[in-house]
Amino acid sequence: MTIDPAKEDATAIVKGLTGGYGCDVYIETTGAPVGVNQGLAMIRKLGRFVEFSVFGHDTTADWSIIGDRKELDIRGAHLGPYCYPIAIDLLARGLVTSKGIVTHDYTLEHWDEAIAVANSLDSIKVLMKPSR
Repeated sequence: MTIDPAKEDATAIVKGLTGGYGCDVYIETTGAPVGVNQGLAMIRKLGRFVEFSVFGHDTTADWSIIGDRKELDIRGAHLGPYCYPIAIDLLARGLVTSKGIVTHDYTLEHWDEAIAVANSLDSIKVLMKPSR
């Protein structure tokens, strides 16, 4: 199931699917402050909240939800420095693919268009590469 929080009330949908209980685990990957508060609203009591984002500015939340009201297990996560060599090797050997993740690719000469697409809602990941 896919939920578009820009068009649908994600919290209401999750609560509806779980009989008002809420999700067991919420993994925040958007880097948008609204995603933090959405997760705190939809996660169940004693649930696990995983923060996987990099934020461009300060993000605030009602900490009483975390400790007092829901007693959440909060985890911080991000790809470690040892993941990149492994990922590059797997991609180079064709054992994994970026299809579906990289939605657009541009040569460096078209960087201005690439940046515009990367800043739009029309892309997931935009690849810029040297021309050959």
